Amino acid sequence: MGRFIKSLGYCVVMKHSWFVTFFLVLLFAGAQLMGLAILNSYIVQSDEGVSWKALPTVAGVSIERPDVAPSVSIWYILVAVLVGTVLILLIVKFGKVLLWKLWFLLAIVMCLTIALGAFFGSWLAFILALVLGVWKVVRPNIIVHNLTELFIYGGLAAIFVPILNVFYAFILLIALSFYDMYAVWSSKHMVSMAKFQTKSGIFAGLLIPYSYKIAKAKSSKRKTKGAQSQIRTAVLGGGDIGFPLIFAGTVFVSSNMVSALWVAAGATLALVCLLLASKKDRFYPAMPFLTVGCAIGYVIAILL
Repeated sequence: MGRFIKSLGYCVVMKHSWFVTFFLVLLFAGAQLMGLAILNSYIVQSDEGVSWKALPTVAGVSIERPDVAPSVSIWYILVAVLVGTVLILLIVKFGKVLLWKLWFLLAIVMCLTIALGAFFGSWLAFILALVLGVWKVVRPNIIVHNLTELFIYGGLAAIFVPILNVFYAFILLIALSFYDMYAVWSSKHMVSMAKFQTKSGIFAGLLIPYSYKIAKAKSSKRKTKGAQSQIRTAVLGGGDIGFPLIFAGTVFVSSNMVSALWVAAGATLALVCLLLASKKDRFYPAMPFLTVGCAIGYVIAILL
């Protein structure tokens, strides 16, 4: 009983308020479901098996998925993560906020175009993606920011799920979990990147402020440094959303949507446990917890 009471105490003094925690989990789950819906629209079922629709063009430029085996694609993804990390660290080191915003805008427009291309024609998807991307970067708005986050990772999944399978997608989760622990607890460069992105007003992931009024003030040019330092937000990195979705997507392709939903449910439950157990003003690597959640969800799907 004593341990139970102690665990309740940890929940009471958890990292974020119940309200913020609820919306963070809700948005995470929403991104998983939307991502699976986007993937479903790109899949073509036939007697010969599963094939994939071509990705939409971005401003008339065709985007091709890499034609590589799953055993090779995992290295492409890991190298891309490392190279991207180095580039962002250089941007952080030299304080090039404008360069970060331009890079972020290009990535957002591409991913949104692919995601919206599941529902609209290529050019309409691109126009909508461009409008939302510019709005997201130039005039930061908490609603637009998180709304676009629900779609972005579905666009990423549509690129990478076809070149992976369940085994290598899970190996990818494990590798990223170790990297995440190192980046947060040892080198702490992930913490530096998160702080830089939050301060710049452009964060790659979910971002929920404790006060919407404060969030509006943050996007105003009349904000003061004193007010900015008092802003408290809850964040969840984009990789923590995208990679569990990619694993769920490979499960969807190899099995069915129900199995993929079990994986998404496991990841969501793992996020809940992390947020309840975490403490205020501390940073935690989410990937190890999410990987365990994905594994549990997959095992349940197999047993059922």
